[in-house]
Amino acid sequence: MKSRLLCLFAAVLLLAPSLNAQELPKGFEADTTALVLREKGLVNDYSAFGVNFGPTVSRLYMNPSGYRQGWLYNPWYFSLSYIKNLKMFDILPYFGYQIGIAYGHEGYKFLPNKESGYQHSIEGASEARISTVEIPFMVHGHIDWSHFKLMLNAGPYLGYRLGITRVGDSVTPGLENSFSAKDYRWDYGLYGGLGFAIVFDPVEIHFNAIGHLWSWGSLYIPNYHSEYYYSFAYPLDINFTVGIYFQLGKRFGKTTRQLKKEAYEIVYQNAEDGR
Repeated sequence: MKSRLLCLFAAVLLLAPSLNAQELPKGFEADTTALVLREKGLVNDYSAFGVNFGPTVSRLYMNPSGYRQGWLYNPWYFSLSYIKNLKMFDILPYFGYQIGIAYGHEGYKFLPNKESGYQHSIEGASEARISTVEIPFMVHGHIDWSHFKLMLNAGPYLGYRLGITRVGDSVTPGLENSFSAKDYRWDYGLYGGLGFAIVFDPVEIHFNAIGHLWSWGSLYIPNYHSEYYYSFAYPLDINFTVGIYFQLGKRFGKTTRQLKKEAYEIVYQNAEDGR
């Protein structure tokens, strides 16, 4: 048995130089094989532009916390978005950024107390719908397959409250459809969410649950000097959207720019070799 193993080992040693001398297929040289295999199937630095639409549900982060709230439903959310995919360190194709502009709604809906029947209000309104315009700028994380991708987005946003409609039995006169001097119009904070996409290049259909992760724009000026409690009302909104995106470049494979570069290098390399 030992003699057979020694013969096999000797044969490997004798054949090794001839195997090493053989040429690998072009593009799979020993020093580049790992790089070629690693880059196969990576997502390009492509861009996409799309529209999103869907409903929104809203409520408030409030203090005092005893206000009994329900979710306020608004059917109209619409946004335009631009997504740029980028590779971190030129090899990790999971990152990018997303920027856009959105029209949506914030608001609140207070429910009667189950025992006493008392219903809280703000400026006499137990319910209010606030139309907004927002500009989010988010980090766009994604994992891609041939016809599917998972997405995670998060980043800051800046918003402005355009109008308000208050509903209730004791709304302050003149404020049914207008802001008061105590109301904040600017909104800002953190925006984000998650979703998935069905992809048929060059079209992508995105499904997202996205909205305010945390707002720092209270609906009204907080009562900093109250001897009882520090009052505030920050919006919490979740948008359930469907988006249609159009790719502005090639998602997989060689791009037109890469092909042109290769052709340029081939032409000039041949010209140099012919000198």
